[in-house]
Amino acid sequence: MIPGPIEFEPEVLHAMGRATSSHVAPDFIESFGTCIELMREVWRSPKGQPFIVAGTGTLAMDMAAANLIEKDDRVLVISTGYFGKRYKDIIDRYGAKTTILEANVGEVVDLDAIEIELKNNAYKALTLTHVDTSTGVRVDPEPIAKLAQKYNCLSILDGVCSVAGEEIKQDDWGIDVVLTGSQKAIGVPPGLALLVASEKAIQVWENRKTSVGSYYSDWNNWLPIIKAYEERRPSYFGTPPVNLIVALETSLKIIQKEGMETRVKRHRELARAFRAGLAALKFDFLPKSNEISANTLTAAYYPEGVDGSALLAKLSKDGIILAGGLLPELKTSYFRIGHMGSVSSNDLIAVLSSLERALIELGHPVKAGEGLQAFQHELLTKNLAIV
Repeated sequence: MIPGPIEFEPEVLHAMGRATSSHVAPDFIESFGTCIELMREVWRSPKGQPFIVAGTGTLAMDMAAANLIEKDDRVLVISTGYFGKRYKDIIDRYGAKTTILEANVGEVVDLDAIEIELKNNAYKALTLTHVDTSTGVRVDPEPIAKLAQKYNCLSILDGVCSVAGEEIKQDDWGIDVVLTGSQKAIGVPPGLALLVASEKAIQVWENRKTSVGSYYSDWNNWLPIIKAYEERRPSYFGTPPVNLIVALETSLKIIQKEGMETRVKRHRELARAFRAGLAALKFDFLPKSNEISANTLTAAYYPEGVDGSALLAKLSKDGIILAGGLLPELKTSYFRIGHMGSVSSNDLIAVLSSLERALIELGHPVKAGEGLQAFQHELLTKNLAIV
């Protein structure tokens, strides 16, 4: 139950275990082409240009920066945690002049502050983290993307912990790049960097004054490959991870069958019920309100007087693995629970049940069943049938 790699559907793991075919075999070309088409559906970007590259979410972040940012470009980084700061580090490598607007822990950057910055300074691009995995804070991308359009600024959304779990409408919202990694809500083992670029982003890239500073990330190398596979033609730049892409096709079809609206609603309602259960056990959360709390993970402080290491160790004995804190200044004060992808109410009931027992054994003043009752009540009052 960590926020990635998550638990994967059996069909996805079965696809991973198939015999590895040639990367130019007709059946693999068909799988790759289907993935490209299905990504547009998940991203809600019928006009977008998908990229599927061997790597991680961090590589996807790097690809967007490498292709769209040149030396001395001004870039605004909107940060709600560890990964916002990471994006500044990435962009700095390409010689950009970066400004970072950093929220207090558990908060989001004020929209007025973003507009003032964009109004007073000409930025080529801004970056924002939809869900920062370090804090569990969720940002609303739509109004920020609209501001970027207003001030003729590219918008790059780090959706590593949000794509296929949170609501994203890339084309309608006017976001220029939405990126993620395979191992989170997309539901595929680690190893794929995934992103979709808008028509505007592609135009900006095509009009660069200088060469892309990263050979591997250069869209000049990847775009012909992607277009060839979508047209069901063999092509080669670097050998693709065949089994991962076959698994990606399987998972994207599962997502398509569920439907994006249903999938987002499932994540949202389970997250709210789960936090209700945790609140009943006297947990406090890093995000300051439910409105800015992620649907894909929860970041909670250890209750006062409870040894975090001892709590996680007890859960581990029950076969439940949670993630510790990631922010250096609060690393031992909180922990993180992933609930994305194929997660069900039964998974979260198991976590709450184990947490209750562990807390009682550690002397924390809670009653057995309190967390489970709050969780079930939240689900039942909304008349949900999520299994």
